[in-house]
Amino acid sequence: MKNSIITLFLLLSISLSAQNSYSPKVLSMKERAEVIDSWLKERVETVLPEIMRRAEVDMWIIIAREYNEDPVIKTLLPATWQSARRTTMLIAYDPGNGKALETFGMSRYNTGDLFKTVWNKEEQPDQWQALADMIIDKNPKKIGINKSETFALADGISATHFEQLKNVLPKKFHSKLVSAEDVAIGWLETRTKSEMMVYQNIVRIAHQIIAEGFSEKVIQPGITTTDDVVWWYRDRIRELGFTAWFHPSVSIQRKDPESFDHLRSFSERPEHQIIYPGDLLHVDFGITYLRLNTDTQQHAYVLKPGEEEVPSFLKEAFKKGNRVQDILTSNFKLGRSGNEILSETLNQCSNEGLKGVIYTHPIGFHGHAAGPTIGLWDQQGGVPGKGDYPLYANTAYSIELNAGVFLEEWNKEIRIMLEEDAFFDGQSVRYIDGRQMEIMPIPRKLYPNTRN
Repeated sequence: MKNSIITLFLLLSISLSAQNSYSPKVLSMKERAEVIDSWLKERVETVLPEIMRRAEVDMWIIIAREYNEDPVIKTLLPATWQSARRTTMLIAYDPGNGKALETFGMSRYNTGDLFKTVWNKEEQPDQWQALADMIIDKNPKKIGINKSETFALADGISATHFEQLKNVLPKKFHSKLVSAEDVAIGWLETRTKSEMMVYQNIVRIAHQIIAEGFSEKVIQPGITTTDDVVWWYRDRIRELGFTAWFHPSVSIQRKDPESFDHLRSFSERPEHQIIYPGDLLHVDFGITYLRLNTDTQQHAYVLKPGEEEVPSFLKEAFKKGNRVQDILTSNFKLGRSGNEILSETLNQCSNEGLKGVIYTHPIGFHGHAAGPTIGLWDQQGGVPGKGDYPLYANTAYSIELNAGVFLEEWNKEIRIMLEEDAFFDGQSVRYIDGRQMEIMPIPRKLYPNTRN
């Protein structure tokens, strides 16, 4: 009897494993570090010089303190560094005349091979004076510091450090201190060929996890709640060795008189709604892997008894969401600002009778990343500052939006809320791992032909 139980358990384990047959390629921590450091070397040698010269800044200084990190600094540190240590200073200097960048660390600990520490505390006990001596020796025309009124990601220098820098520099250098906003944003938003080769697999993994959660493996209609699915996603992300950069959300639209708007979706969403047949489900989900982030929103429909596919009226509604995506991405033009893209898109949606709302943002080293903001859900007239930033080549975006569609069958308006990660090469937009074109049914069809 005991052997029979063990055999049954093994068969069950094999069966469950077969149901979860996908096997994403996940690197070990050592392999991840090697990839991150390789990418960093490539970026410092190719991306950083181009960005600094484009911004006309010949020295860029990043200063951070442990537990008060500049948002940029982690993207410049070796993979084995989890954060700044004590006061960490990194310096990139462009000597001009086509020469390679010079990069230094001015910290107590060695900040890797790319920003090798040159400060010798035994020779010069004052770290700040050592930094000042280097600046005086290099005599740059412009000293870029991460200070920005518009972009939080480019505003990493603390008030204390800014004052310390000014105090230690001779006054004639004060006029050379400028905002490195364009350097910081350009560095963060630019994606390399090496990164993009792997980014597709990262987004694929996110898509696979979403599909697994929106299936009968996780959802039992009449029992499973939206919160159950949310926490399944969190556990699954951790089980596979990734992290979530925000807590997932799962919400329901169904044939009832209740409206569904952004405020309810983002801040007043019920956590313990039971999922029933006939529900249209929505997930907002993102993972972090190899210092890159994903951000995805997709839909699933819970089939009613006797239903073999998603109702046609929901399929037609979903097509309108895809059409809004097409309109938005067709308006991505090199040099066009986020606000210009937003305006053109909304005008075209209106001309086609579509009720679109656009809130697209860059994706990359951060979830809500560096670059032009293309609308906010509550600012469809444009976003001052962030929306005025231009579109550059080799940048990535979460194409995030919704289409409001009135369903006569439900006698209410629903929202097809979509978000898919995409890459702009300077000429056109491509989805990094494709996009959802059909609503996922729950359960999936088990038998190819079920009709009598």
